Amino acid sequence: MKISVVIPTLNEAKALTSALDCIDFQAGETEVIVSDGGSTDATVAIATRQRARVICGARGRGQQLRRGAAIASGEAIVFLHADTRLAPGALDAVRTALAEPGVVGGNFRVIFDGPTDFARWLTGFYAWIRRRGFYYGDSVIFVRREVYHALGGIRPIALMEDFDFVRRMERFGLTRCIADPPALTSSRRFSGRRRWRIVLHWGIIHALYALGVAPVTLARIYRSATHAPGDPGRQRPRSGL
Repeated sequence: MKISVVIPTLNEAKALTSALDCIDFQAGETEVIVSDGGSTDATVAIATRQRARVICGARGRGQQLRRGAAIASGEAIVFLHADTRLAPGALDAVRTALAEPGVVGGNFRVIFDGPTDFARWLTGFYAWIRRRGFYYGDSVIFVRREVYHALGGIRPIALMEDFDFVRRMERFGLTRCIADPPALTSSRRFSGRRRWRIVLHWGIIHALYALGVAPVTLARIYRSATHAPGDPGRQRPRSGL
């Protein structure tokens, strides 16, 4: 089974080389697509040098994922964030999962990097919400390409594009969470944030989303909450927490 790995990027020069190196160690036929949103650093040059297929356009994770998936030729599509690492054997695990009758896609168990108690707490929290059916792009979502298109693909919305897609995928058919090997992802966007604020913020965003609040409004709330005084977050919206 050929797998297309789609990586959305925006000034990810520091992280991208490692992400692409991890893909190089995977077995089987693989296509790598870097969907860039207007990087001003060396992101595109790095992707080109490492023989990834590059497509450029307007920034916005939903838009970028959609553009990348539109040109994917693999039987399965894997959506990978630039700061998330695939362990050896990860793509073979995707092939094994999709070989099960009725399985349409899924994600990976996530481990957050760093030896801190906070990173271990994040890992445990993500495992807890995954058991309740909540998972996001940083857990490496994968899907059969034919199913992806049958679902209408990832919508180019301002926030929650990954959760919106997996909700539709979960209703479409069986999914699997690959526990071994897990994916290793960065905890950088949680730097300086308190545990109670992460949980509260997660609950508020999901409650508003369930009430039908527009994604562009959710994105503004997200930026406001994650950049509150004394609780800095990342510099651009990201679904999940």
